[in-house]
Amino acid sequence: MDLSKQELQNLRQDYKAAQLADQDIDSNPFQQFGKWFDEAVKAQLYEPNVMTLATADRFGKPSARIVLLKEFDESGFVFYTNYNSKKGQDLVENPQASLVFFWAELERQVRIDGLVTKVDAATSDAYFHSRPIGSQIGATASPQSSILDSRSSLEEKVAELTKTFEGKEIPRPEHWGGYLIEPTHIEFWQGRPSRLHDRLSYDLIDGSWIINRLAP
Repeated sequence: MDLSKQELQNLRQDYKAAQLADQDIDSNPFQQFGKWFDEAVKAQLYEPNVMTLATADRFGKPSARIVLLKEFDESGFVFYTNYNSKKGQDLVENPQASLVFFWAELERQVRIDGLVTKVDAATSDAYFHSRPIGSQIGATASPQSSILDSRSSLEEKVAELTKTFEGKEIPRPEHWGGYLIEPTHIEFWQGRPSRLHDRLSYDLIDGSWIINRLAP
């Protein structure tokens, strides 16, 4: 590594873009998320719906990866994946997850913890058929997280399915669909100078969202 330890330790940014004042926060965390998400979209950030998804297996061993947010409303946050993947296996054993959005250009982060369930088949069908044909073929062909004999074996499967379904509707595979994360905790983080960041948390307690400011 060309970067020295001292140079690495000195990599830092002082955040000055905005603040998160009590009077500016919405009492509804979904409305607050929607406001920030809209601002990320309007700022033309690269893939503002990118989020880190963290899961854990039955032993509590964590795993994290990047996925894409595809829908959100007051019921929760939705993403799609292969149910047989590592994340899918984790969610069978431990149906809880955390999400993290980081919008660096806006110096903002959102953390979401919640319970996870599969969306209904009709919703998964509708989204699957809204995807580009190549993505539909890819989801059908890929045994996600499994060991491949070779890259060529996957490409051969894609070619085979492309020929099979030419001019036809591709059925959504049973092993692929959506998950809904129903939040119990949401935190909004706004970077501030000298690492004195603004952190506002929402916790769902007895059906109501309780807001607290957290120390940075």
